Amino acid sequence: MADAFGDESRPVVALTGATGFIGRYLLKVLPRRGYRLRVLLRRPSATPLESASAVIGDLVHAQNLSQALAGVDAVIHSAGLAHAMSGTPDNDYRLINTEATIRLAQAAQRAGARRFVFLSSIRAQCGPVDDVVQTERLAPRPVDAYGRSKLAAEQGLAALDFDWVALRPVLVYGPGVEGNMAALVHLAQSRLPLPFGSLTARRSLLSLENLAQAIDCVLRAPAPLRRPLIVADPEPLSLPEMIAAIRRGLGRRPGLFPLPPSMLAAICRMVGREEAFRRIAGALVADVAELRRLGWAPSVTAQEGLERLVR
Repeated sequence: MADAFGDESRPVVALTGATGFIGRYLLKVLPRRGYRLRVLLRRPSATPLESASAVIGDLVHAQNLSQALAGVDAVIHSAGLAHAMSGTPDNDYRLINTEATIRLAQAAQRAGARRFVFLSSIRAQCGPVDDVVQTERLAPRPVDAYGRSKLAAEQGLAALDFDWVALRPVLVYGPGVEGNMAALVHLAQSRLPLPFGSLTARRSLLSLENLAQAIDCVLRAPAPLRRPLIVADPEPLSLPEMIAAIRRGLGRRPGLFPLPPSMLAAICRMVGREEAFRRIAGALVADVAELRRLGWAPSVTAQEGLERLVR
């Protein structure tokens, strides 16, 4: 099947956020998938030999966008303020996650790019915990400034006469992961028996490998997309299953025992970790049928991905 780049063997793709957790991984793997990367940087920085670079400054007040985007086939926009940046004013989320995204997409359109790939978030659709299986057909209901800024960016892209796609990843993990997922990995790496055996709520995760494959899939999709797409590993896991997978990767037994969830919540509240516990142990299951219909075939399960993470 012909892809969006026609017969060009090595399309040029501009990448923002190359110094972040996801961007660093894309910088490494996308050239292996046949792309020539042009990294858009806030300030001069070393980039791999196979990548070109252009200094554009802060995206809110970006300079030289026309020159930086000249001749690109597509843009992957992974830069932005993360939801983990607590205390950030709502206005900052709007400026960086919404207005800068729309401004970059407009510049890409003027430069003749064929597609704009925006790394949005499942938080544009729902809160950190939800008992309803998430699909693109549900009306989005973000619960915080971060999620609202991502949804507003998607809505701004939809108003342009330009081909775009917003990927809504769930919690992403891989080498260099930070935040609650890093804390979970650290906890599982300990030799302590852990009291989470009674928890049954399931949660979708996303490996960097499967995310990169999803980005490759939407870049190559031959028909216009102009919509959001949820991205997650094939099957959700409960917290005990996550810990068991991590410890299996370490060559160890699960080491889990059950405590009543109410007691666990009380303990976490006492040590100031109630919200982190709720987010990692609460339910949030995502349906990826729409992305699969485009031909996306994730290569690793969540259990395999977590095992690999600690090997």
